[in-house]
Order: sequence, then C-alpha cells, then structure tokens
Amino acid sequence: MDLTLYLVTGRYDFSDEKFLAVIEAACKNGVTLVQLREKELLTGDFYRLAVKVKEITDHYRIPLIINDRVDICLAVDAAGVHIGDDEMPVAVVRSLISSEKILGVSAKTVERGLEAEKAGADYLGIGAIFPTKTKDTPLTSMKTLKAINEAVPIPSVAIGGIKEANLANFRETGIAGVSIVSEIMLAENVGEKVHSLKHKIEEVLDVSSTL
Repeated sequence: MDLTLYLVTGRYDFSDEKFLAVIEAACKNGVTLVQLREKELLTGDFYRLAVKVKEITDHYRIPLIINDRVDICLAVDAAGVHIGDDEMPVAVVRSLISSEKILGVSAKTVERGLEAEKAGADYLGIGAIFPTKTKDTPLTSMKTLKAINEAVPIPSVAIGGIKEANLANFRETGIAGVSIVSEIMLAENVGEKVHSLKHKIEEVLDVSSTL
C-alpha cells in the first residue's frame, strides 16, 4: 500500500468517458492509490461505474478503494474501503471486509485515530487541512496533523484542499502521502500534473522517485 499520491475521484460535470479517461491518465502517470467517491449515484449505477474503474486500476496494478460503500467494495472485489466519522463502526467494517482488504478511516483527532487503529484501520485520512469545495467539514490544523501522526502508529494521508502550491507545508508532519481531488481531476494535462505532484510530494517526504 503506497499512499504517496492518493487520487480521490470527483465527477464534476464529466461524462463517463471523460471521467474514466482522467482516471486512466492519472493511473498511467503515477498515482499510487485511487478512491472512487460517489455520493449521488444509485447503487446499480455505482456498481457499474466501479467495475469500469477497477478495470483501469487493475491494468495499472493500482489498488482501488471505495468510499463508504462496503457493499460496492465487496461486489467488485476492490482492494478496500474508506469510511468517515458517520459510517459504521470501524470494527464492524473490518469484520465485513476481512483482514485481507485495506481499511482507511477519516480522523480529525488523536482519540479518533487511536480508536480507528485499535479497531483495525490500516491508514488514516486526516483533514480537511485546507478549505475545500469537495466536502463541508471543519479544518484540521497542522499541529493536530502532527500530533495524530506522532501518537498513532499506522500511516496517514493528509486530505482537503491540497494543491501542488501548498505541498511544502507538509514537511516533517509525519504523513505518508497526500489525497488529492480537483488538482488532478480538473487538470488541463492530467499526466503532466500527476508527474509534477509526484515529484514534489516525494521531495517533501524525502523519498526516492519510482518514475
């Protein structure tokens, strides 16, 4: 599980063809994990879209994570699921998906992070760090981000309003990577943007590039 550059999808006003093309370009050029996030689709439509997205992620050998929907995760045999504060208890989700799948959990406090780790989470999504239109949620400070990473042994990704221009803020915060939506999904050239983001975050995290 490489959390370095974690794409969370956004539909915007894309056609399915455009949506899938963006995901493929991102996978081809260096994202390390893809989360399919759909809040509006009916179950059948979500399932059919997830099947198409998984064909892409499987081709590039990138794990596919499903946001919130354990049923969709199991139905398409995705690599895992990511849940927020208002979903089923972490331990229940872990029991449903088994120990073989990845379980990500959103956390805004040290207490939530520790609880999630104890209940079976594999990684944390911490944020929103910066203002974002993707989700209406209170901001998490850099101080809290660092505190969670110091206290909780599992890896984390920072989430919320993250752009190439603010990546330098994450030096020495203890994160394993960043979760990005619009900076990739709305990029004029997705491939170039992913390469640029990957290079920058690896520099911030002080890890060697695999590209």
